[in-house]
Amino acid sequence: QVQLVESGGGLVQPGGSLRLSCAASGSFSSRYAMGWYRQAPGKQRELVATIICSGSTNCADSVKGRITISRDNAQKMVYLQMNRLKPEDPAVYYCYQRRSGADYWGQGTQVTVSS
Repeated sequence: QVQLVESGGGLVQPGGSLRLSCAASGSFSSRYAMGWYRQAPGKQRELVATIICSGSTNCADSVKGRITISRDNAQKMVYLQMNRLKPEDPAVYYCYQRRSGADYWGQGTQVTVSS
């Protein structure tokens, strides 16, 4: 079993930056894919970015060029650096782990973009 705890969300002005962190405890391996989804009110949860064991990453077109996902396997951490935040970015951001075909989720952290 894995526990995922997100942090780093908050209120930021348009064009600002945030760094989200995800701390994992329990079942964790560098072999597991990790990443971030987000869900805005009234919308479906959507993939933001994924990082796999080789370090390869992928991200949604809507955030491409504005985000960097990284992981520190020794510390069991996953990070999402978000820059040039836009009014369409506010959502609850969820960290996830993909293991043996199943996804495991944290409780989420709220990101708000407002002037």
